[in-house]
Amino acid sequence: MTETAFPYVLALFAASAVVIAAAGVVITGDADRLADKTRFGEAMVGGMLLGMATSLSGSVVSITAALDGRASLAFANGVGGIAAQTAFLSFADMVFRRANLEHASAELANVLQAALLTLLLSTAIVAATGPEITVVGIHPASLLLPIIYVIGLRASAKLREEPTWYPVHTPETREDVPSDDSSDDVAVQTLVFRFAALAIILGGAGWTISKAAGVIADRGGLSETVVGALMTAVATSLPELVTTLAAVRRGALQLAVGGIIGGNAFDVLFLSAADIAYRPGSLYHAVGNADLLWVGVGLAMTSVLLLGLIVRQRQGPGGIGFESALILVIYVAAVALQFGAA
Repeated sequence: MTETAFPYVLALFAASAVVIAAAGVVITGDADRLADKTRFGEAMVGGMLLGMATSLSGSVVSITAALDGRASLAFANGVGGIAAQTAFLSFADMVFRRANLEHASAELANVLQAALLTLLLSTAIVAATGPEITVVGIHPASLLLPIIYVIGLRASAKLREEPTWYPVHTPETREDVPSDDSSDDVAVQTLVFRFAALAIILGGAGWTISKAAGVIADRGGLSETVVGALMTAVATSLPELVTTLAAVRRGALQLAVGGIIGGNAFDVLFLSAADIAYRPGSLYHAVGNADLLWVGVGLAMTSVLLLGLIVRQRQGPGGIGFESALILVIYVAAVALQFGAA
């Protein structure tokens, strides 16, 4: 791809982004149906299955970039995607006019997932600012992150089975009630197979975007941080945008919120995978302050979201929750800072 004409590289990048968005539309419907058929619940399926699948293209971008020695692109793609996807919840809140989205989608599993995400992001910050320690070229934090993630998933599953408290239901609260649509005769196995096939398509498109992004950074005179945080991160996050808006339109509010939060938690694992793929040493110490800025931005946005999930404001400024408005302000400010530092 390094010899391909620059306009064609840009077109290939855009085409891959469209493929990712289109696959995201279909995969959302399948996730909602799987949640109903398996009785696992929208928050769990959104946080685990849908979050992982829609994050696959982004993980491929980070791994491929790390293998190519592009540390900033690999790192910024992962943490930049977390910020972009959290901002998508604000757009979903604008679409859902009945009430604040975080109020209507009350679900304890989403609160726990948001708290888990803050812990994962904090671990990444400690790794980047602490001593450069590696074991066979891998930072210990890269081994710790998946452990924290799995423990968090197990806690979410247990919480679903044996909740310790319940959110107060109001007229605006939308309950996650599994559909008993008898006309849906598609077998669970068929849905799982199709879900897996779409996930593979997302991964392939992610690989293409990664290769195109490297060329764009080299020939376009842009830093890998800008390309990773604001181009590949947004492009590979399109499934989250599409699936979130589609889920809200379907009335699957827990799935919408859980898909974003769960996908973000899974995205932190991009850093583990990229650190393993990055052979010169610790990925966390091969990046600069511009890359670490996006870890802090993701942490701030997630903290605001967590506050919104707990406070559950019915209506806020502009008909959306205070958390949605503040999340957008933080994201826009971070983008301005990024271009100002570039």
